[in-house]
Amino acid sequence: MQSNRPLGVAIVGHSFMGRAHSQGWRNVASVFDVPAFERTVLVGRDPDRAREAAAGLGWSDSSADWRAAVTRDDVDIVDICAPGMLHAEIAVAALRAGKHVLVEKPLANTLAEAEEMASVAESAAVRGQIAMVGFNYRRMPALALARSMIADGRIGAPAQMRVAYYQDWLSDPTAAMSWRLRKEQAGSGALGDLGSHAVDQVRFLLGDDVESVSARMRTFTSRRPGPHGLEDVTVDDAAWATLVTDGGTVASIEVSRVTTGRKNALQIEVYGDGGSLRFDLERPNELWFHDAGLPAAEQGERRILVTEPEHPYLDGWWPQGHVLGWEHTFTHEVRDLLFGAADHTNPAPSFADGLAVQQVLDAIEVSDQKQNQTIDIRGV
Repeated sequence: MQSNRPLGVAIVGHSFMGRAHSQGWRNVASVFDVPAFERTVLVGRDPDRAREAAAGLGWSDSSADWRAAVTRDDVDIVDICAPGMLHAEIAVAALRAGKHVLVEKPLANTLAEAEEMASVAESAAVRGQIAMVGFNYRRMPALALARSMIADGRIGAPAQMRVAYYQDWLSDPTAAMSWRLRKEQAGSGALGDLGSHAVDQVRFLLGDDVESVSARMRTFTSRRPGPHGLEDVTVDDAAWATLVTDGGTVASIEVSRVTTGRKNALQIEVYGDGGSLRFDLERPNELWFHDAGLPAAEQGERRILVTEPEHPYLDGWWPQGHVLGWEHTFTHEVRDLLFGAADHTNPAPSFADGLAVQQVLDAIEVSDQKQNQTIDIRGV
């Protein structure tokens, strides 16, 4: 990688996540004073669609060959937004080619893939490369503030936590089959798609590792219409788990893509012996705080509108009260990635964090297979 020119970026994928990441790359330099970079090349499977996407999303070049793109001399950072089945192969190749890497969550489709990726990333770190997982909700200002408040003891010792992530795009049993419903391509269903975020928030907010898991999973619609008739759905629609952390907190997790009426509801509650915090992604600029240290007559939840310049990531944005949304988390993600690449310091979440999440996801599947048996993560 060269230091005498702007960092070159390649993005692999241009569908939903590729568009979201592209927006982050497009906006970051207009908000934050980041190291210089160039949007060098966009990669897609179909040459014509990749060319069209590159033009529309602001990338200088396009390619249908990710192997060629990640080894280009003018590429320093590889942003992987491809389906999970490709994460390990592309990330390992990019790291071995000397590139910094950002991988959309979850880190991999399997625990074995995640272990290999974390091992290669650890070796690459010695050479100054960074490897980061795209758990974008860590970059939600309200949740970054919540983490700081918990670490500062504002709610005392956390005893209980609830994380529910609900969507409803599969609640219609006639909804069409897609790659996200095939285990060989997606790895898992709601568990990997939404549960990875939930597990990461437990680790992020508490600063704890997960020690044990008991869980159940369910597929409510087992067959869906595909291009050649009905196909078997081979992933879960929903999952429920109880986690115990090494700090002693008990966290319940519920994730579902069939919760009718819920579009993108990530709901988080943390209860300590000195107070509580509550967040809902459908109201992303609000953090609700209960301070149990106040006199009883003054207690009750109060709303913190997280738009002050003193709040995480807000110093580059708009005046107070001018709210941010889901898309801005990707701008923050790119900001941290660029600073990490310039300083050769790995911004969290690292591939090691991604592996820790993958270990919990794997344990949830094992627990379900064993009829809700408690699985010790330390023995995985």
